[in-house]
Amino acid sequence: MKETIGNIQKHCFNLQAGGSVNTSTNLVKAERLPNTQTRLEVFYNATFEAVLIHEQGKILDVNPAAETLFGYSTDELIGRALLDVAALPSHETIRQRLCSPSDQPFEAIALRKDETTFIAEVSAKSILYQGRLVRAASVRDITERKEAEERVKKSEEKNRALLNAIPDLMFIFSKDGKYLDFKAEKASDLIVPPDEIVGKFLCDLMPTDVAQLFMHHIEQAISTRETQNLEYHLHLNGTKRYWEARLVSLGEEEIVAIVREITQRKQVEEALRVSEEKFKKAFSSSPESITISTVKDGRYIDVNETFLDISGYTREQVIGHNLTELEIWVNPEERLQVIKLLQEHGAVRNQEYEFRKQSGEVVIGLFSAEIINLGGEECLLTVGNDITERKQAEIQQRMTQKRDRLLAETLGRIRSSLNLEQILNTTVEEVRSFLQADRVFIGHADGNGKGKVIVESVDSNYPSILGWVLDDESSLADLRTMFEENCVRMVEDTSKVQVPEAIASYHNDYQVKSVLAVPISVHGQGLLGALIVNQCSSSRHWEPMEIDLLEQLGTQVAIAIQQASLFNQVQALNANLECQVQERTAQLEQKIEEVQELYQLKDIFLHAVSHDLRTPIVGGLLVLQNLLMANRNEELAISHQQNTIPVPRSILERMIQSSDRQLRLINSLLEVHTSDVRGVVLHREPTQIGSLVQAIVEDFEPLCAKNHAFLTNQVQAELPSINADPLQLRRVFENLLTNALNHNPPGLKMTIKATVENQMMRCTIEDDGVGMNQENCDRAFELYARGSQARRSTGIGLGLYLCQQIIIAHGGEIGVISSPGDGATFWFTLPLD
Repeated sequence: MKETIGNIQKHCFNLQAGGSVNTSTNLVKAERLPNTQTRLEVFYNATFEAVLIHEQGKILDVNPAAETLFGYSTDELIGRALLDVAALPSHETIRQRLCSPSDQPFEAIALRKDETTFIAEVSAKSILYQGRLVRAASVRDITERKEAEERVKKSEEKNRALLNAIPDLMFIFSKDGKYLDFKAEKASDLIVPPDEIVGKFLCDLMPTDVAQLFMHHIEQAISTRETQNLEYHLHLNGTKRYWEARLVSLGEEEIVAIVREITQRKQVEEALRVSEEKFKKAFSSSPESITISTVKDGRYIDVNETFLDISGYTREQVIGHNLTELEIWVNPEERLQVIKLLQEHGAVRNQEYEFRKQSGEVVIGLFSAEIINLGGEECLLTVGNDITERKQAEIQQRMTQKRDRLLAETLGRIRSSLNLEQILNTTVEEVRSFLQADRVFIGHADGNGKGKVIVESVDSNYPSILGWVLDDESSLADLRTMFEENCVRMVEDTSKVQVPEAIASYHNDYQVKSVLAVPISVHGQGLLGALIVNQCSSSRHWEPMEIDLLEQLGTQVAIAIQQASLFNQVQALNANLECQVQERTAQLEQKIEEVQELYQLKDIFLHAVSHDLRTPIVGGLLVLQNLLMANRNEELAISHQQNTIPVPRSILERMIQSSDRQLRLINSLLEVHTSDVRGVVLHREPTQIGSLVQAIVEDFEPLCAKNHAFLTNQVQAELPSINADPLQLRRVFENLLTNALNHNPPGLKMTIKATVENQMMRCTIEDDGVGMNQENCDRAFELYARGSQARRSTGIGLGLYLCQQIIIAHGGEIGVISSPGDGATFWFTLPLD
């Protein structure tokens, strides 16, 4: 090392050949030489850069920094070729520099002893070493610097790319409004040519009002350090264009302005304003989804609130965007078909298409559309209704109907057939068809602790399980317990459940991926078996409707089994019952004869009532009425005084009333008999309840006055007409009103009302009388029943019973609501149709 330093010193202080040096000078230099050599040695050893002295690429000497940098010792480095400490990609560069006298630094990839590499900056100079000319190379690790430079470069490239990707205009202003720099993609967006901007002031290029607006916001941005926004418009090339600027301060002296053209947005806003003026009422009040979009590119111009509610988009997310961006049509080709139909026919009405909400949910819309011209552009006006729920309900209804049909057919077979094998085979076939399952079978549990598959329906791609026997008592006990606890065994994926070994073997042998099973049990007999569905192709989620179907079918199969068992029992008992049947038949015939005799007696009685009793009453009534009329004529009474007997008017009136009442009771009794035999005969015609009730109220005024009662009519005249027998309805009202007057003290208040509820006319007669207890309410319309003692009477029972018969004949209902002391409300309903 000292020799090397000496050589460097010699090189540095080499005397000129042939020069003369005085003794004193040489002496001074000789004295200074040791100090200089020491300093150079210290510098050589302390420098951070590695120094390699080489001759023709062979290393002759190195400093300590080289050991640290390359990981070799000095002895390991001396004698090595320079290419040994250089990575292969740099070998050619080093070879060229070895042949070149250039002192210019260059970069290479150096190789350490541990095979790691680093980027090195190499500087080389020629020196004298041991009397010959060699090269001294300094090596500096610049890896970190290069990596930092690369990061800066990438950051600059990224920022430049981001900046170039932004389509907005960018300007940098000084605080006094001077243009310092700008970026613009198109010269047409600038108010002057690009080379005339930098160095100018806002007031030089912009209209005065716009320049003042900018200066105000520049001052605000600098003083508040907050982003400032402003909008303005310029006339460029004869076109009015709108801009939005965002100003951000860059310290105290500069402002950056990002300017975006908003002409299109302004145009859309203007179009929206015009559209709102034209269609505001229709849009705001329509419960249907309404949109307006361009035919050419499907760009939305306007939508109503219903559309936004259904689609889940906001107005900003829709207006100005096209259908392709929003992906609203699930099948975009359907829109093209709609456009074609519109061009051919001018309109599309009530077509069903699928649309996609913002959430991704697909809905079914009932779609109508027309082409309209808006601002000189062809647009599509669409009206839609979300009918997803309706379609789902229809599907659900079809499935329900199919299920109900299957249940009804199964029940019908059970009721009409005693062939158990046929019933069970048909059941498993139809269940597999309905559920689209791979296998359906019925397992029967016998009394010997075994389970056996007795019927099956299976897809041809999977093995049959018919005749399979489960004789593992433990597994059977587990299944019994499970069915008793849960009623349904549902396994969506058999690979994810722990089951007894026998059940696991069944899953594996018969390729069972999913299971749904319900018990077949009869009350009192326990578990008879199970109705089981297998899905072999894949795991399966079982729907509630499917589970419900299987449960109901399990019940029906249990009934069929029980029915077959009962049939066998019946057959065994038939022989013993024949004698009993004959005996019972004789008894029945005797009872029939007795009943026929009773009917004959009843008919004779009614005949006597209708002829023998009714006739004298009618005759007596006519005589009494004539007497009453005669008494009113005083002259006639005087002329026949010798042939008449004076009778007080009150007695005659009372006798007439009594006869009227007897006649009404007899007529009611006959009508009850007629209605029981033939039913109530109706002569229907369109009837206005309001007019009918008003006439009844007027007719009842004398009777109400006599009883000091008050009758109020609250029936609206505009109620719809009904198809009814007005005479029979009049009898209902009269019987109910008379019943109220007869069973309450004077001063009664009654109110008649009528309303339309659920396609039925509901009429009520309310009173504030003494009321009835619940027992009387329940029995009010029974024949001959009156009060808690249920005495035989021809009083209230006949009238209310006839009311009930008349209302039922009309297809309605009748009842009473009352409690003691709170009055009573009699009501009845009549269909509108």
